[in-house]
Amino acid sequence: MAKSADLKPLQLLLASKRGRLLPLSPRLTRLYGTFRMPSTGPRPQIISNFVSTMDGVVSLQTKGHAAGGDISGFSIQDRMVMGLLRAVVDVVIVGSGTLAADRRHVWTPQDICPPLASDYLRLRGAMSKHDALLNVVVTASGDIDLRSPVFTSGQVRAMIVTTAAGARRLAKQRPPDSVEIRAVRRAAGEIEPQAIIDAVMRAQSGNRILVEGGPHLLGSFYGEGLVNEQFLTLAPQIAGRVADDGRLSLVMGRTFAPRAPLWGTLTDARRGRRLLFLRYSFP
Repeated sequence: MAKSADLKPLQLLLASKRGRLLPLSPRLTRLYGTFRMPSTGPRPQIISNFVSTMDGVVSLQTKGHAAGGDISGFSIQDRMVMGLLRAVVDVVIVGSGTLAADRRHVWTPQDICPPLASDYLRLRGAMSKHDALLNVVVTASGDIDLRSPVFTSGQVRAMIVTTAAGARRLAKQRPPDSVEIRAVRRAAGEIEPQAIIDAVMRAQSGNRILVEGGPHLLGSFYGEGLVNEQFLTLAPQIAGRVADDGRLSLVMGRTFAPRAPLWGTLTDARRGRRLLFLRYSFP
């Protein structure tokens, strides 16, 4: 397990001058370096963050080992970057599979990297983000446990985007008043990402959104051309695969190449103790 002593500064390899310089605390600046984000406009700005092995595995899909910790080697530097991204957004969106992989998790900066909790809070204040993060869980079936801390802890505002059938199933659990349930239409067996975004934008005013998974949910966002930036942490690990083992790659449920490959532009690269932190922009 990673220790706070391993929280060393990242080495800058490549950085774009595009975007506004964010007001990081001295400690975050020492650890991460300067950090820029494009100014938000009328349309929501959607970013994603994943950690991947060298052979493209983002989840081992094994009981007790389905979350990203096994991929990153439980790197506290990776957790530091995850916390930083959560600190600068208004909304974190995850799928029900991501919730199932870590039922005790709450998608806040301080939950992923407690040693930097005060720095993340200071950053959010400097960016005038005084409201609690909105955590959005997407589930077509409604088969999730409303006793999970994301719904009961009070650390975040919670929303569930589901179908009409899913909303009926959730109602049987007598959801707390603090949890907002939005039933939307689905097409081709899935909830369309634009319907998710529309539900989110009706619930709050901030429009910087972080998608943390899973790969099928992210695939649907890429399929609609909604992802603006991809943060990708590359771990020097070979996980391997065998046929039908269920291991997941960054994007699942969609194919783009060779007919319509999605090409990104590398805008930032930083080296950690063991990991490589990459950032890509998409048109």
